[in-house]
Amino acid sequence: MSQHNEIASAVTRTLDQYFKDLDGESPVALHDLVIRSAERPMLEFVLRQTDGNQTVAAQLLGINRNTLRRKLTEYDLL
Repeated sequence: MSQHNEIASAVTRTLDQYFKDLDGESPVALHDLVIRSAERPMLEFVLRQTDGNQTVAAQLLGINRNTLRRKLTEYDLL
């Protein structure tokens, strides 16, 4: 199984459990919930892998360094 498929499977399993845990309640802002739940740990992980080098982290993530800094500020990681 490719890494992409493993991540997609993990998201699917987590969403399946999330909907089971809702017990009939309606989900709210599901997209934001998923993105915010995955983005912060991904940023933390990449920063650890790059020893805090934001330029290299941005390259690994495939985003602009300014975008990375904005996200780091948003998640209180600076």
